[in-house]
Amino acid sequence: MAGIGVKLNNIYGKRTLTTNIIGMGYSTVMTIAPMLTVIGALCIMEHFLGFDSVGYATRELFSCTVLYIFIFSLLTASPFNSVLSKYMSDIIYEETFEDILPCYYVGMILNITFSALFGVPFCIHEYLVGNVDIIYVFTGYCGFVALVLVFYSMLYLSICKDYKKISFFFMIGMTVTVLLSFLFVKVIHMSITYGMLLALAIGFWLIACLEFALIRSYFRENSGRYRRVFHYFREYWPLVLTNFLYTLGLYIHNFVFWTTDLHMVIVRSFVCVTTYDMATCLAMFTNISASVIFISRVEMNFHERYKAYSEAVIGGRGADIEITKKRMFRLLAEELLSLARIQFIITLVIFLLCMIFLPQVGFGGMTLRIYPCLAAGYFILFLMYAEIIFLYYFDDFKGSVLTGLSFCIGTLIGSIIATHLSDIWYGIGLTVGSFIGFVVAYRRLRWMEKNLDIHIFCNGHLLQKSKGSCPSPKVFDRYEQD
Repeated sequence: MAGIGVKLNNIYGKRTLTTNIIGMGYSTVMTIAPMLTVIGALCIMEHFLGFDSVGYATRELFSCTVLYIFIFSLLTASPFNSVLSKYMSDIIYEETFEDILPCYYVGMILNITFSALFGVPFCIHEYLVGNVDIIYVFTGYCGFVALVLVFYSMLYLSICKDYKKISFFFMIGMTVTVLLSFLFVKVIHMSITYGMLLALAIGFWLIACLEFALIRSYFRENSGRYRRVFHYFREYWPLVLTNFLYTLGLYIHNFVFWTTDLHMVIVRSFVCVTTYDMATCLAMFTNISASVIFISRVEMNFHERYKAYSEAVIGGRGADIEITKKRMFRLLAEELLSLARIQFIITLVIFLLCMIFLPQVGFGGMTLRIYPCLAAGYFILFLMYAEIIFLYYFDDFKGSVLTGLSFCIGTLIGSIIATHLSDIWYGIGLTVGSFIGFVVAYRRLRWMEKNLDIHIFCNGHLLQKSKGSCPSPKVFDRYEQD
């Protein structure tokens, strides 16, 4: 299960300019490869199946269906990812691998149930109010459920550092999608948009099945301890809130612009702003490599310093604890600066390529005017996410919740204000919200650096906590002798 972290460790370990460039390119390609395969498959189908010949309303219905499948599958999966990651990390540390399948099954049931709470009412509304064919609605819902399972299983494979297998499964699934779309449209003579949607749903289900089979091949034993997973959700509820707020903040600026005069309503159910949504997609892809670069560098560098500090706390001298703490926080600052430096180069290169080549393939106008501000916002956003990961390291759940809340609220208020500005400033809400979240997280890290000893040594309890009536304060009875 050697993953991208090991590969990047070998690349960056040579410490040359060439290997740094190779490492940047490798991490970028491996990170966005799944999304690139989906986009590539959609482009191939649209080009060769005559998507442009379809009526405008039908094309927009298909586009909005795919857009909603992606956005809300990510959003409904977000409350579970952090807690399940925490549970998986503890299991791997304890080497009780038979507890992984109970975690997988419980998380999958919760995820599907939570997703259905949003998906089913929307599909009913789309069918009854939007008068969309029920077969089309059901196919879109199946694609939504399949993608929920895909993203959910990706969590476990990412923890196993199996990024290559994820990319390989997406390539298989999208290859099958393209072939099936040709079969449905050219041979069976289905409508173009429904043939593409059905092929896409089958492709997502294929990816989900491949990921499930790989997880079962890794973890064969099942301990049957399901209650422990629910205990983690009760104990680590701040992780649920933080990850949900973070993911909601990723899209809340889109939701704000969906309420403006720029919005377009499809079949009285789907709402979108095509230019803003496309600019958001481009900006996110421009900076998404930051997450895998950060994770790989944490594996290579920071984790060792954190481990040394933990060992000093357990059995070291006071001087050892102080030295390892200073070395750990010094490296933390260096990693944040290094991430900003590397990602700035990647962002700048991709930004220039987009500004040069996208107008030649039909992307321009308002989309490219909105794109620069959003690109800057997502650059700060992924730096903020790196700080949240560091807060997780120190179990600062209060700080992580405050960061997610400030980011989400700041983005919401900033986006509402941005709707009254010129289009070049439409993305300023995300930029401001990300910066606010970054500052909050940075201040929490500085506070943690100054108060880490109190946080580590003074938060324990000598007696186990329990609920019940308070015992009597009387210690003994005093009797006087005659």
